[in-house]
Amino acid sequence: MFNGKHILMIVENLPAPFDRRVWQEANTLAANGAKVSIICPKMKGYMKSFETINGIDIYRHPLYIEAKGALGYVLEYANALVWEFMLGWWIFFRKRFDVVFGCNPPDLIFLVALTFRPFGVKFIFDHHDINPELYFAKYRKKDLMYRFLLYLERLTFSTADFSIATNESYREIAITRGKMPPERIGVIRSGPNLDRLKPAPGNDKYKKGRNYLVGYVGVIGAQEGLDLLLDSIRLIVHKRRDVQFAIIGDGTELVNIIKKTRAMGLHDYVDYYGRVDDATMVDVLSTADVCVNPDRPTEMNNLSTMNKIMEYMALKKPIVQYDLKEGRFSADQASLYASNTSTADFADKIIWLLDHPEDRISRGEYGYHKVVNELSWDHESRKLVDFFKKVFSCR
Repeated sequence: MFNGKHILMIVENLPAPFDRRVWQEANTLAANGAKVSIICPKMKGYMKSFETINGIDIYRHPLYIEAKGALGYVLEYANALVWEFMLGWWIFFRKRFDVVFGCNPPDLIFLVALTFRPFGVKFIFDHHDINPELYFAKYRKKDLMYRFLLYLERLTFSTADFSIATNESYREIAITRGKMPPERIGVIRSGPNLDRLKPAPGNDKYKKGRNYLVGYVGVIGAQEGLDLLLDSIRLIVHKRRDVQFAIIGDGTELVNIIKKTRAMGLHDYVDYYGRVDDATMVDVLSTADVCVNPDRPTEMNNLSTMNKIMEYMALKKPIVQYDLKEGRFSADQASLYASNTSTADFADKIIWLLDHPEDRISRGEYGYHKVVNELSWDHESRKLVDFFKKVFSCR
């Protein structure tokens, strides 16, 4: 279908194939005949400078510093941009590409794309994160940096020939803040790959001898609300001692969260597994009786679709989360919704599901069928193919 077309994907914050959305997009495009190359950073477990997987060429560059604070972000992104320029031209000279497919954060990849525009290369912006809201969620400031991020966002949209939004909230931002023509925006959600996420029997070893397991998977950062979850865990443990908690994921706050867990005397009840492979993740979450999304109620989280929600649904798990717009859209009746920032209500919702197995089963089944019939990558991949047909047919 896309035979002869070469697509260069650029992602700065995660390596391929670890970035699930990027990897699913890349495989869908390659399966439809496109040549796909990816530029991404090296990170633990993904340290090869070059490899080909599923016919997709992956070029990884060094990440000399992981961002902490404003200066850290400047250094990290400057380093990434230099490598993206160099690798982009190296790839272009070897085999010309037709599209730069830039996946934020950051909103700087348009600078790379602009250098290829004189050669007829189109720029597609895949909008993963709303960076101004993310900055405000982390630092609670609408200062010069916040306004600068809004400016970069506008430049990105004005430079892009087309853009992809991960949900309707992001589409609205593309239209209102980005001034993007609606007909040049595609909504393609990060639906789970059901071949990768299949409900399994689980393993009671993760329960550590207790009756129940509550699971979490995702990034562990300031806005993910793991501190709120610990407060809820403390309340649950105060009432009962038959619940174990499994936390899967890594992030800038992991060390601090582990320290807080010990300081609260919860280390016997909470296990941190770090970043794990798919098989381990599925094994742990399949064992869980309830899965949670404690994302802190911020405008960023309110408008963003979280992959973990649909992954829980794909594994037939009932969910507890705070009442956020896109979280409710994704999960609907698969979830109970706690009053925002009420850790006591969050704890009570977990306990309710643990004590009502029939409700757990019905919510898990509802979520599974919604993913299978509406939200899985099988559905979203067809939208991606149709979107690229439009891109390549447009002069």
